[in-house]
Amino acid sequence: MTYKSYSILLFARVCGLLAAALGLAYGIAQSQWVIIFVSAMALLLVFLNTYRFSTKRFIEMDDFFEAVKYRDFSRWFVEDRGPQDMRSLHKGFNLVNKTIKSINSERQAQFLYLQKILAMVDVGIIAFNVETGAVLWHNDSFLKLLDFPSFKNISFVKNRRPEVYDELFDRYHTTATAGTLNMRHENIKVLISDTVFDVEEESFKLVVVQNIEETLDRTESDAWKKLLSVMTHEIMNSIAPISSLAETLENNLTESLEQDNSKPIDIEDVLEGIGSIKKRSTGLMKFAQTYRSLNKVTHINRTEVKAVDLFNGINSLLKPSLEAKAVHLHFQVANPNLILNIDSYLIEQVLINLIVNAIEATEGKENPTVKAVVGTTSKGGIMIVVSDNGMGIPEEIMERIFIPFFSTKKRGSGIGLSLSKQIMTLHRGKIQLRNLKPHGVEARLLF
Repeated sequence: MTYKSYSILLFARVCGLLAAALGLAYGIAQSQWVIIFVSAMALLLVFLNTYRFSTKRFIEMDDFFEAVKYRDFSRWFVEDRGPQDMRSLHKGFNLVNKTIKSINSERQAQFLYLQKILAMVDVGIIAFNVETGAVLWHNDSFLKLLDFPSFKNISFVKNRRPEVYDELFDRYHTTATAGTLNMRHENIKVLISDTVFDVEEESFKLVVVQNIEETLDRTESDAWKKLLSVMTHEIMNSIAPISSLAETLENNLTESLEQDNSKPIDIEDVLEGIGSIKKRSTGLMKFAQTYRSLNKVTHINRTEVKAVDLFNGINSLLKPSLEAKAVHLHFQVANPNLILNIDSYLIEQVLINLIVNAIEATEGKENPTVKAVVGTTSKGGIMIVVSDNGMGIPEEIMERIFIPFFSTKKRGSGIGLSLSKQIMTLHRGKIQLRNLKPHGVEARLLF
């Protein structure tokens, strides 16, 4: 309809131009100056009107396209004034603006909705420009997980923590990969996955980081509890043959006594049987008790205790053995009034185990030294560090050091560190071991 109206009006103006031109030609041919003047004026007026009529639509369209170019869809074109074809054109422009604004509103609402969802998930997410490193978006979980302030370019991470930068941003993880990120005061186990996507001519990388350490610790702890419960049951069942042997010996002795020595007792057989029972039952009971010592720690009783008092108690307990081995034990408390909300009995057990291990590790060293330091972390948590100047832990066994009954000592039961890890898990904390350079081991208790 708009095109038809425009065609009719344009055709009328073309006809007017043709009529004025014919009148001018006729006036010139007849030498009629009045006709020449009137025709010339009519021709000029119709020409100007036709020019304005034609260009006005193009100017309107040029304005509209200019607004589209700069994404300005707020302009409203008049629909109730002017020629019918202009009104129709303005209605079309307004409809386009309204549709685009509606699409933008829906897209913005979807973006905010997605942003809120991603901000609430307990998984770190970041997207950045592959070429420039400019951060497109990240959620609070990412900053909280890695203990970063908000930043606009990943070069910030490269300057602060190059190891984290290499693991997260420089490497490509085609599948979800488990790794360890070295933070300021701790190492955290994470699951990393990423993907690259293109928007127009730019490439972006999306990195997803999930903290799996707490899940692994909880799963591992539950698995060991179940295993220990089953093993304890099986071990206790294996004592049944011992009980049967004891019953047989008892019956033989009773029968011999009742028959007035007509059936003499073989003393050697009896002693051998008793010896077997004693040796086997002692070993099995000790083994069962070792399992139970891991299985029975299922809850904690928190109390408030001063860090200074905790260390003083341990020092008094270990003082004789320290003097005998000439080991220097240094306790350091950053804040004398620091209060720990812990199960003091269990944490004391953990610290004694770590200190005893450290003392044994310094055997044969010159000036053997063990340090125990308590302070706060950058996140406001409590950290107790036990370190020594011993030989360190071989890297090939570092991953197995917390497995129950794994021990490198000839007399070790292999439950000390396993029990310590379980105690720390119950405290919603963690225990970490790392070798120091050039020698020694550092154990960290993080609450």
